[in-house]
Amino acid sequence: MTWEYRTLKLPAQGGFLGGKFDEKALESAMNELGREGWELAAAFSTTMGNGQTRDIVLLFKRPE
Repeated sequence: MTWEYRTLKLPAQGGFLGGKFDEKALESAMNELGREGWELAAAFSTTMGNGQTRDIVLLFKRPE
């Protein structure tokens, strides 16, 4: 079986230094991709040196 992959990046809100992310936007994006047959394979955040979140990165996969 071969796989197709997709990356989704959601920026954190809160200015230049990052901060919180929009949970509703994250949930909405994940539900839409799920309806299209994408399965969440991994998720992580990118952080700055002081621990503030800049982006949430989601990796999805589905059979080709």
